Amino acid sequence: MQQEVYSICFMCSVRCPIRCIVENDDVKWIEGNPHVAGIEGSLCPRGSAGIALLKDHERVQSPMIRTGPRGSAKWKRATWEEALDYVGEKLKGIIDAHGGHSVVLGERTQLSTHVSKTFLRAIGSPNHFTHDAICKGSVNTACRSLFGYTDAQMSMDLANAKQIILYGRNLLESIEVKPVKSLMAGLDNGGKLTYIDPRVTVTATKAHRYWMIRPNTDLALNYALMHVIIKERLYDKPYVDRWVVGFQELQAFVQPYTPEWAEKETGIPADEIVGLARDVGKDKPRVVFHFGYRGANQVEEVYVRRSIMILNSLMGSVEAKGGFFFKKGPGEVGGKPARKLTEQDFPPIKVPRFDKVGTPDFPLPDPNHGVGQVLPEAILNEDPYPLKALIAYRFDPLMSIPDTEQTRKALDKLDLIVSIDINYSDIACYSDVILPESIYLERTDSPQQANGLKPQMFLRKQAVTPRYDTRPGPIILKQIGERIGIGQYFPYNTMEDLVRWQLEGTGFYPEDFEKKGFVAYTDKQIFWDREDGIKFKTPSGKIEFVSSLLEDAGFSSFPAYEPVSSPPQDRFRLVVGRCALHTHISTQNNPYLNEIVSENTLWINADRAADLGITDGQLVEVTSSRGSGTIKACVTELIHPEAVFMLHGFGHRGEMATRSFNKGLSDGLLQENVSDRIGGSPALHHTFVTVKPA
Repeated sequence: MQQEVYSICFMCSVRCPIRCIVENDDVKWIEGNPHVAGIEGSLCPRGSAGIALLKDHERVQSPMIRTGPRGSAKWKRATWEEALDYVGEKLKGIIDAHGGHSVVLGERTQLSTHVSKTFLRAIGSPNHFTHDAICKGSVNTACRSLFGYTDAQMSMDLANAKQIILYGRNLLESIEVKPVKSLMAGLDNGGKLTYIDPRVTVTATKAHRYWMIRPNTDLALNYALMHVIIKERLYDKPYVDRWVVGFQELQAFVQPYTPEWAEKETGIPADEIVGLARDVGKDKPRVVFHFGYRGANQVEEVYVRRSIMILNSLMGSVEAKGGFFFKKGPGEVGGKPARKLTEQDFPPIKVPRFDKVGTPDFPLPDPNHGVGQVLPEAILNEDPYPLKALIAYRFDPLMSIPDTEQTRKALDKLDLIVSIDINYSDIACYSDVILPESIYLERTDSPQQANGLKPQMFLRKQAVTPRYDTRPGPIILKQIGERIGIGQYFPYNTMEDLVRWQLEGTGFYPEDFEKKGFVAYTDKQIFWDREDGIKFKTPSGKIEFVSSLLEDAGFSSFPAYEPVSSPPQDRFRLVVGRCALHTHISTQNNPYLNEIVSENTLWINADRAADLGITDGQLVEVTSSRGSGTIKACVTELIHPEAVFMLHGFGHRGEMATRSFNKGLSDGLLQENVSDRIGGSPALHHTFVTVKPA
């Protein structure tokens, strides 16, 4: 007999609501939740491939303990008791000898991240970090510097926007179902799309205006746009007068940055820059300069993202229909969110974080996510103290942190590496113990607090029993915790227990989610009053062009523009990105998705390729200061001559994932590990490479 189960996808970090058709304990069909506005049954290719993940015989099927050298692919199957006892004994020894702060846990942010943070706080470690930091730490810092909110606390109304400007935000290939449908609705409603990127992406082909900008010169373009908008009084003066601090300082600062100056830096004609400024001025406040998702391109990234948000503020588009809005929580309508384990009392932690966030080295990045790319340096230098153990929870430092060889050397110094994973990822294959997590279709999970114009709460409900000897992550962490003496911080025995504990006080119960998969706190959209009711969380209570966050830490709000150097004649700037079929480094071995996109290629400009004697499809050698590797060339006119491009997430070295093993080239092998020291993101487009026939 068929039944429908409402749940939440986890084939990527977006977590779209889904509806599963289940028969005889098997998932027969997955689609987007038809009851959710903006989803209405839609699902991306990765979501559809969840069935292949469920049935994949190459995912981790039982606990594994390493028997040979790290990375040797020599393992023995273990029972849960054996594996948990092994981890518990090793961890307890490390904590007793070196302190809880010698343990670090890195993860891809998920619904039960509060459990991971609880685990570390209970042992006295501040060392939790997430993939978010490596992806968009500088976007987070930029948002807080202007509005007091993080980027995750903001969203945009693309469906009602009249002008949408995307800076490399390749929305139609880095699929989020709701924003994609909203974008297409906006274009159907007469909205105009401007797309800016050194590469012609699928999103670029849908744009009314496309600019092939010189790589890493977005800040020059934005300074010139501000120059025109202020000079020609195209901004929303009443809004700026009411809500902005530092407008006069910005006006004086951008005066030298003319469109003619920007043309020389960016390659975009001055008259076209003026044209965009005038177009957005006519359609304000229904304008979205998209601040992006991944903001990790260059060492000045925080200022690039601030400049985008300043443009929105000049348009008066913050907290406006067709612009940006702050996500409203249940407190706006007298409701309560789900509880989290992190709300308990913990012993005080008196040591700094391993990444030094909150110290003069990294004063401004968000400690909720940290600065994960600092991990190899912290291990190798034992600064601020020795790190001895890593728990990698669905996060792969070998493929997600730049300079893979440096990361590998750092990992070799650790006494213990534990992976909680579903796949034989590169880090899982380099670990001492693999503790296999049940996939999202096989487990109930913590409630998802979905704040927005209409705050809601969703629940991931188990659809089928686990196919292999796997367990939910929060159960795994609880059971390790019990072995090291912190079991009292995990007041549950099952995931259902945890959910009921979290829902206490909200007025909702697990049964309330069965009909549609979610509950709503209100049925009315909540916009704040633009005259008096916008609740900015900055010290001034306004949008801070002159930022107290930056200035108090000794940084300028408006740094003079530093010209971006072109690569030497024989080199290219390495640019990386994604496609619609894969999520970072985690789906390349999926049977469905691997068949469609099994390896990456190197996009190279046709004229530059001809000069180098490179033909389309030819194997080429790519070399940087950090490493080298081979990859097939994709010779095209659709990329700026200064850049080469490759998809992130390929070149896996884990032999037990046979479909993705050795397919394509890993960008982490080539990238230098350089950071935006203010915002916190790595500069993933900082590295120059040479390319030659292999």
